[in-house]
Amino acid sequence: MAVRAVRGAVQLERDEAGHMDDQVRQLLTAILERNALTPDDLISVWFTATPDLHSDFPAAAARGLGIVDVPLICAQELDIAGALPRVVRILAHIESDLPKSQIAHVYLGAAATLRKDIAQ
Repeated sequence: MAVRAVRGAVQLERDEAGHMDDQVRQLLTAILERNALTPDDLISVWFTATPDLHSDFPAAAARGLGIVDVPLICAQELDIAGALPRVVRILAHIESDLPKSQIAHVYLGAAATLRKDIAQ
């Protein structure tokens, strides 16, 4: 089993706690499903949010999915002029037998524009 990293992002339509919870759950679920992972395969997860998101911690959505024994941390993205607004990003460290080239990075909705080279 190797340690790998998987990325993902989603753009929220609005800064509202319930909406953030729903969108982050969808993103995290898609990352797990597309990489055939279970919560036991997670080592740690970093969540970042753009400075315009204030309604909740993105990591709360993971806890709501039952991911309770994995270290999670939230941080704020840099405030760069012209950057896509209302974006939550995930960087998950995982245990997987997949080679790096087969890791499915997940960019949902408008966030797919962030990484056209790896977005699914």
